[in-house]
Amino acid sequence: MGGASDVLAALDKANTQWYHFKTIVIAGMGFLTNAYDLFCISTLTRLLGRIYYHNPLDKKPGVLPPNVSGAVNGVALCGALVGHLYFGWLGDKLGRKKVYGWTLLLMILTSISSSLSFGHSAKAVMTSLCFSRFWLGVGIGGDYSLSATIMSEYANQKTRGAFIAAVFAMQGIGILLGDIMSIIVASIFRNALRDVSFLEDAVASTPPQADYVWRIVLALGAVPAALTFYYRMKMPETPRYTALVARNNKQAAMDMGRVLQMNFSDALQLTAAVEEASRPRDYGLFSREFNRRHGIQLLGCTTSWFLLDIAFHSQNLFQKDIFSSIGWLPAPRKMSALEEVFRISRAQALIAMVSTIPGYWATVALVDVIGRWVIQMLGFFFMTMFMFILTYRYYHFKGEPCPDDPDMYCGGNRTAFLTLYSFTFFFANFGPHVTTFIIPAELFPARLRSTCHGISAAAGKAGAIIGAFGFMYAAQNQVEGKQEQGYQTGIGLKNSFMLLSVINAAGFLCTFLVPETNGRSLEDLSGEDVLNRERDENIPTYGMDKSPCNF
Repeated sequence: MGGASDVLAALDKANTQWYHFKTIVIAGMGFLTNAYDLFCISTLTRLLGRIYYHNPLDKKPGVLPPNVSGAVNGVALCGALVGHLYFGWLGDKLGRKKVYGWTLLLMILTSISSSLSFGHSAKAVMTSLCFSRFWLGVGIGGDYSLSATIMSEYANQKTRGAFIAAVFAMQGIGILLGDIMSIIVASIFRNALRDVSFLEDAVASTPPQADYVWRIVLALGAVPAALTFYYRMKMPETPRYTALVARNNKQAAMDMGRVLQMNFSDALQLTAAVEEASRPRDYGLFSREFNRRHGIQLLGCTTSWFLLDIAFHSQNLFQKDIFSSIGWLPAPRKMSALEEVFRISRAQALIAMVSTIPGYWATVALVDVIGRWVIQMLGFFFMTMFMFILTYRYYHFKGEPCPDDPDMYCGGNRTAFLTLYSFTFFFANFGPHVTTFIIPAELFPARLRSTCHGISAAAGKAGAIIGAFGFMYAAQNQVEGKQEQGYQTGIGLKNSFMLLSVINAAGFLCTFLVPETNGRSLEDLSGEDVLNRERDENIPTYGMDKSPCNF
């Protein structure tokens, strides 16, 4: 059988070429922007509280009220949930290329508008900030599903997992970049202004110019996205969408020939009768046939991503609170507003460098060697184990308040705590945080691939919303009067860690619903191999041996 089968078979067997790396960079810059915009807010929320919610009668710096804190931290996640579903569906309906530029443009515009939040009152600024960040989240959500789908449909079979993981690994660079930009901007302003702690001078500790700091940091999120906008708009449609959904084999072959430097002239010699006979029987997302073929798989993708994101986002967004609770950061009243931004960003950057980023790239290196399923199982297992150890030894690691300074802790082992805490991030990223992104981009038919990835990612964002809104309440001190201003008592950080360990264990069990996708073609995994001839060593190579690199 000729035509589409030859095009897709050749794509699976293509040697790694320059265009693959170019696609990783173009899609990866979107992910870098995603992570920067989602997580840089965690370095700035304390500053927002000091600027807009300080009460001169209080003896502590201002903090965001619980409802405002929840909105600022979680509204982008709510927007991302919407973006996953809408743009995922639109990517299958209109094509990946047509929608891909829209998501990036939306991210650029809303990053800038977030920094230009209008008004002078706290209510006006927070309302406009949350409005912009909601639509920023919508763009981020769309970029997730389209990036995963595009990379999976361009990659060859041998290195497909590494390519998709490399796109996602740019998220780690984005997290670190957000911390670095916060450090740089805060340092510039600290050097230019009087920098005194809240205890020394409550008013001077938060100078009026500090309002520019968070705006500059948020606005810088538009830069990496803008740098790749032109190249994203010039990308051709993926050959799998063109061949299997648009059913234009000739255009698919031409696109592949142009970007992968192959000759597909033989593949274009097919009759209309053969092409028509090769079409698979269509079935919809809510059909009995889809449920029979992919229902359990979709359930496994959604549940494992949902549970993973509860733990991952609650830890990532509230690292500063965890660091403060173990005494790694000084009490807020002992720092100026800008020093607090600097110290929080520096602490989060350290965690990113020693655990988050290495975890991402360990997955890139090994995902096509040991497989997605094994990495996901290992990740959930070790996340559960390390989180349980943190729970069991929490007071041993934390220590007790020092008699001469209740804001400091004595007798604990913060190094051991931070080491174990870093391991949970490493195994989240050398584990389910990456594999839950890869697997939905491989399992489902081309005409439903972006939609199903969007559904899986939306389930993850639902978990992230629960983590973002729930953790800040649950982690509050159990003793009345010791919780943060404006909060009710919670279950405490120790019990919150125990809850997260149970959630991670549940994710481990849900992974049994997901098949291994390593080493199989997308058409084999999705059941679309009716289009393809039997794979053997005699399949045409179409000049692929002339590729510039062969991995």
